[in-house]
Parts: sequence; structure tokens; C-alpha cells
Amino acid sequence: MRDGTTAHLRPVRPEDASGLARMHEGQSQSSIYLRFFTFKSSLSRKELERFTHVDYRDRVAFVVLRGEEILGIGRYDRLDDPLEAEVAFNISDASQGKGIGSILMEHLAVAARENGIRRFTAEVLPENRKMLSVFQDTGFEVSRHFDDGVVAVAFSIDPTAKSRAVMESREHRAEARSVAELLAPEAVAVIGASRQWGSVGFALLQNIIEGGYTGPVYGINPEALEVAGMISRASLAEVPGPVDLAVIAVPEAEVPAVVQDCARHGVKGLLVVTTGYADAGQEGLVRQRALVRQARANGMRVIGPASAGLINTAPEVSLNASVSPFLPVRGPVGLFSQSAVIGVTLFAAAHRRGIGLSSMLSAGNRADVSGNDAMQYFEDDPATDAVGVYLESFGNPRKFSRIARRLSRSKPVVVARSDVMGRRLPPGHETRTTQAPTGAVDSMLEQTGVIQVENHDDLMDLMQTVASQPLPAGPRVGVVGNSLALNRVVMDAVELHGLTVASTVLVPDLDAAHVVDEAVRAVGRAVSETIASGEVDALLVVTQAGMHQEVGDADRLASAVEEASRGTSVTVLASLTGVLDLTYRSASLRGSGPSTEEGRQRGIPVFSSPEQAARVLSRLVWYSAWREAEAGVPVEPEGVDRNRAEELIEDWASRAHGTDLVRLTAEEAGELLGCYGIRVLPAARFTTEDEAVRAADRLGWPVAVKAVDSYLRHRLDLGGVRLNIVDAESLRRNVAQMRQVLEPFGSPGLEVQSMAPSGQACTITALEDPLLGPVVSFGIAGDAVDLLDDWVHRVPPLTNQDLDRMIRAPRAAAKLFGYGGLPAVDTDALQDLLARVAALKDDHPQVARIRFNPVLASDRGVTVLSTEIDVANAAQRTDSARRAMRD
Repeated sequence: MRDGTTAHLRPVRPEDASGLARMHEGQSQSSIYLRFFTFKSSLSRKELERFTHVDYRDRVAFVVLRGEEILGIGRYDRLDDPLEAEVAFNISDASQGKGIGSILMEHLAVAARENGIRRFTAEVLPENRKMLSVFQDTGFEVSRHFDDGVVAVAFSIDPTAKSRAVMESREHRAEARSVAELLAPEAVAVIGASRQWGSVGFALLQNIIEGGYTGPVYGINPEALEVAGMISRASLAEVPGPVDLAVIAVPEAEVPAVVQDCARHGVKGLLVVTTGYADAGQEGLVRQRALVRQARANGMRVIGPASAGLINTAPEVSLNASVSPFLPVRGPVGLFSQSAVIGVTLFAAAHRRGIGLSSMLSAGNRADVSGNDAMQYFEDDPATDAVGVYLESFGNPRKFSRIARRLSRSKPVVVARSDVMGRRLPPGHETRTTQAPTGAVDSMLEQTGVIQVENHDDLMDLMQTVASQPLPAGPRVGVVGNSLALNRVVMDAVELHGLTVASTVLVPDLDAAHVVDEAVRAVGRAVSETIASGEVDALLVVTQAGMHQEVGDADRLASAVEEASRGTSVTVLASLTGVLDLTYRSASLRGSGPSTEEGRQRGIPVFSSPEQAARVLSRLVWYSAWREAEAGVPVEPEGVDRNRAEELIEDWASRAHGTDLVRLTAEEAGELLGCYGIRVLPAARFTTEDEAVRAADRLGWPVAVKAVDSYLRHRLDLGGVRLNIVDAESLRRNVAQMRQVLEPFGSPGLEVQSMAPSGQACTITALEDPLLGPVVSFGIAGDAVDLLDDWVHRVPPLTNQDLDRMIRAPRAAAKLFGYGGLPAVDTDALQDLLARVAALKDDHPQVARIRFNPVLASDRGVTVLSTEIDVANAAQRTDSARRAMRD
């Protein structure tokens, strides 16, 4: 909800009558009057029955509960016009202003659309400004008029770009607030605090205290009089004030009772470090689901279980509720991880490299609070200028895509993941796996602008750079070094990663007999002069061993480079090769200290090899270009009839049983595609030559004859297609020859089709993936996709810039732009077709698969020659439009 707490929304039930009566009795006279246009001290039995007995189709109602208490109810009743329904809400006085009305509206609109309703109406008293605001703030086009003392409100509930944006904005504010409350609690209780040194309960309490937490902290242990030098409390009942965050470190069997105690005392959030849940197998997963249900029902969010903790370095908070023995230095990097071991690994790596953190959150089994929630928080957090995320699994990738795309526009987001993420689940993670084509996850992440890396070392390479350096403005790289051979190696590495060597400077190679200070000054001057030249966007400083072999010499050189580059807009990285100082075994942040200025941490990123530094630069140059490029606007194709398409799909999907798919006939596919302004070139199957001739006369000469089989229909080499047949005699002859040639393949059926304008053959597919949701793929037909897997994949909704980049992304895309002297194709028409396919797939999760093969793109438009469409049972849908947290 708007205040960051949780509530349970579900359909109303008959047994809710008593709870609804209690809510009504607790309302003020004013609230009752605004809802019922009169005052009534209680609801009659008949009214309670009407409000709680619905048919879930023509009459639908949702309640929002906290524990057993009803916070609000919203309903619609279908009117005489079957496309219209009247909507009404009643929110308890104590819960008003928390966004409950807006949330109920979102869910009622979804339910109404699924039941064929397209328009909501309501009657509101003019003085009920809060309810009028709920309607006005939906993002729908609301009309209002004054009639007989009330305001009549009416609006279409078909989703629009504005209504989606409003919903996403509400979601963003609520989720960011919920994480902020967890990271900056007013008071903390450690439940399971222990006197035993080395135990988790002991470490958590000690780390919070020694980290300098600014609020009160309480140790809860019924069996000890004193823990960590303070009086122990037996339970939360003995705590003298409210507790915002409860850190739970008790055995798994005791957790349910602890959570219930937290609910009774108004705790806002739980950090559960206890293991033995989904990380312990199926039985543990059942316990984990029960834990989350229990917490959410009582308004609490959950970090964990099996979490390594959370950290907030803000001076006004200084919270180290983690297994780390000390609070990190303050810095601009926000980190999120899932499993505890990865969280510990990231913290240790950040400490070794001197990276300052704003906050860090380990989600453990990620039963509730997820990376999506953390990114919502990082987006709003002024102390976080760069975000690092280590993902072991995806929960809601469509939502991740939307959030990351927005966050990447303002802050660099670095995501570490394995190549098998999405296809294999780590222990303790419960989510779907992907069946999308290989590369779809990479494409989705690329689309969002996140910087992808393979492991935590690569993640930290990027984080230490974005923590201390400005983003490179372009690909021009300068090289400063003290070895001609090493400079050459660096130049090769720079060019290998797609960057441009714009300047090279060779400083004197001073041996140990000379004063090291002179060598340090020479490097500093070279750095300053190269930056001042204005010829470079980034600078690599690479020196060999010889001038910095004494203890402290490497630090002096790194500090000199940092001093010479301070305040510049040029990205500066260093690699001190051959250093014997063990602190330089891996990349590190070295300079004049951990303090920050202008949002960046002081220091210079130092890498163990020039190749590492060049790789980091190449990724940052890519990100800068993505960020500077026009974001584009969502494409809304014209002439789309979504409502008719929905009716058709529901009818066809009803023929599907379980997970079976229903293949649409050519006529059905044509009708559905017509709702989205897509036309397929007509074709006609035939049995005899005479039927083929009559079909050709109807369709128009010249014609092509194709095998119906999807594999053979495009294979000229196998005899599966004959082109440019101009008359009846030639058609009869070709049909006879084809049947003879195709006999070894089982004599597949044949069809005749008018010849399309010549052009480049392309392939378009779209599918509903269990993990990613809708995925649209594009490639150049033939060997490029069949043998080389030369596809580009995107996740709708798509912007005009997405579409432009999509047709240019395949390696064989040069064929679309005048390759080999051929005319360039009509790219506008090709993008329009892709936009319509993406819209169809995004609107209708029941459409399991679409395949256009081939699509002929010519200089005069595009022609779809063949299509296959499968639909699935609506119960199998995997869309994520509703604002629901995982069960």
C-alpha cells in the first residue's frame, strides 16, 4: 500500500458479513453519509447478504484485509447495458489515504474486462473529494457531470498508455517506500539474540551495536538476563516502544510464534536469517509460503528467509543488521543479492576493493522482497548513484525489464548472472524457468540498458569504476604508460573491445636507481596533459614494474593519477602490472580516501591487467551510448480491435484442455490478425489440378504452388515450392511434377497462392514464455536463422526505437539495407508489422505462439505469406498485469 505496508486483497465471501458489519460500525457519520448518501448506524442482514453474496461475473466484490480486519471493499454491478457496470468503494476511516481505493479499482477493472465489461459508472456526492480523486487519478479518460445533486462519473476501463503509467507509478512509490522502511527503521529488535560468541544471534546484535545504529536496539531472549552488555527482554511485550524492524534468528520451529508476536506489536518488517525453508526442500517450501502469508496478512514485508542481512551506511541510520563484522565505508553504490553466500561474497569483494556502499540487501530465498523491490528503492534513493545486482533467478522478469529500463536511464545498473539463469533454479528459489529461445534473456537485459556480467568479480570491476569515475562520453581512449611494448599490448586490447585509440604517451621508464617521486610526477603530468588535450573520453594508465617496487610506491602512483584526474569528465582507469604489493592482486579502488564529492567516491580504479580495464571501459561506453540514445515512445498501432480479438481468443481457447494448444485454421488466424491490421496473403489448398486452376483464377495469376508441410513449403532444393506459374497448363504440369518429387516425403498436401512482390524473406515469431512472458523474435529467413541462430529477441511493449534497433540487430540485417546492389526494403512497413505482432502478443497471453514464415520485405511494403498461431487455455496465462506478490 502507499505507506509501504501490505494487505491481502481477495474476492468477498459470505463469511465476511460480520467483518463488514464491524467495519461499518467503526466508521464516522461523515464516511457513512458519503458512501450511502444517508446515515445508517448499522447494516441490515439483507444489506450484508447483498454485499457479500456475489456471482463473481455480473456482480464482483473484493475486500482488503489486515489480519481479520476488513480495511476496505470495492464492487461492481453490471447494468442493463451488458458492457457497463456501476462501481462503488467503502474504505475504513483508519485506512483512508493509503491507496486502497486505487488498488481496488485496478483489480476490479481487470476482473470486469475479463467478464466482458468495458465501462464503469459511479455516483458520488460532490463533497466526497477523496473518491472523486480516486476516479480522476486512474489514468482513464473520466467524464463527469452534475445531475440531481450528485456527480455522475463514467469512463472506459480499456487500458491505455496513461492508465498503465499511473498504475506503474503507484506501484513504484509503494514498493520503494516499503524497502525504505526496512532500511531505515526507527527501532530494531533482534529476536534470538544470544550470549554465545560465534552464534548468529550474537553476531547480529553485536554488529548492529558496534556499527553505530542511531536508534534503539533491543535484544530479545527469554532465557538470558543480559546480552551484548544490555538488559535482555523476554518478548516484544517488554520493549518500551514501537519496533519497526524485527531481526529473527530463532530456530525454524519457533518462527511462526515470533511472527505472530511481531504482528501483535505492530512491527513493520521482518529480516529472517533463519534457514530451513525453501533451501531445505519441498517441506521447507511449504513452511516458507506459510511464513510469507502470515507476515503479509499482518502488514509486514519479509526479507529472507536465509538472508545475510541488510546494511544502510547513511550517517543518520548507520544500520549493520548483517553478518558482516563491520559497517562498510559510505559510498554511492547500492548492492542487491539473493542467497546469503553471494551476499557475503559481494560484501567481502567490496571491502577488499575499497568500494563505498550506500546500502546493501540480501534477499536470501527471496520469498517476498526481491530485486525488483530493491531497484524501486535505489531509483529514488539520492545516496545511490550506481546499482549492482547479483541474480540467481528471475521472479517477475517482465516487471524487472520495466523497472530496470527506467532505472538505467538515470543510474548505471550492473547485473551479474550465469548463462543458465532462467533455465536452472538454485537451491531455495521458487520460480518458473524459461522455454524461450537461447539468447532471449540476454536480449531482454540488453533492451533494458543494464550492463551484463558473468560473475561477482566482473560485477565489482564495474562497480568500483562507476563509484569513482564519470561515464565515458565516447569511445576515444588515451593510453599513458612507461613501456613501448606494454603500450602496444594496451592498444591492442582497447581496439579488440571495439574502442578507438586516440592518444598514446610514453613516459620515461626510470629504474630503481632514480628517485621514484620523479617517475610519479612524470605520470601525473602525462595524465593531466592528455586530459587537457580534449582528445580522449577515457584514459588507461598502465605502468610496468620497476618504478614502484617499494612498499607504498604503488599507492603513491595511484594517488598521483587520481589527483591529476580529479574533477575531470574523462574516465580514468589504471593497471599497475608486475606490482609485488599483495594488495594489488585484484582490481581495487586506490586514491586519497573514501570520502565522496559530486556523488562520486574519491579514488582511482586499479586493475591487475590492462585487458580487464579495457573490458570495463567497453561496457561503460556501450552503456553511455544506450543512455544517450533516444529512449523512444511506446508504439500503439492504429486500427486495432482488442475487444473483438479477446472474444475470438476466449472462444478458441475454450477448446484447449489443460496445457494443450489449439492450432487456429487459416481462416481463424486471418480473422484474429485482421483485428490487428495484419493481412496474410490468401492461399487455397487443393486436391485436383482442376481445383488448383480454379483457385488460381480466384486468387490471381501468376501463382506459386507450395507443400503444406511447414518444413517443405520453403525448400526449393527439395521440390517443396514452385514459383511464377503464369497459366493453367503450366500449373497442371508443375502440380504433377511436384507430387512425383514429394512422394518420398509422404506425399504432403499442396496449396496455391498468388505471387507476392519479390523481396527479402524474413521470419517473425512470438511466444508466451513461462518466465519472460511475451517474447517477439526477428531474423532474416534461411541459413542465417536455421544454421547460425541469427535472431534478435525483444520483450513487449516496444518503443519506436526498439523496433528500429530490432531490424538492424541480426548479423544478416545488411540484406535489408541495399546489400549487393539490391534496393533497400520498406523498413517502416517492416517495423509496423513487428509493432502489430508485439501488441497482439502483449495484449493476449492466451496466444501461445505466432509464426510468420516467410515475410517478404520489399521496397514497396511487406507481405506475410504464411502464418501459424496456437492458443492456450486462459488458466495457463503467465501475464503479470495484476499487482500481486508471489504466494
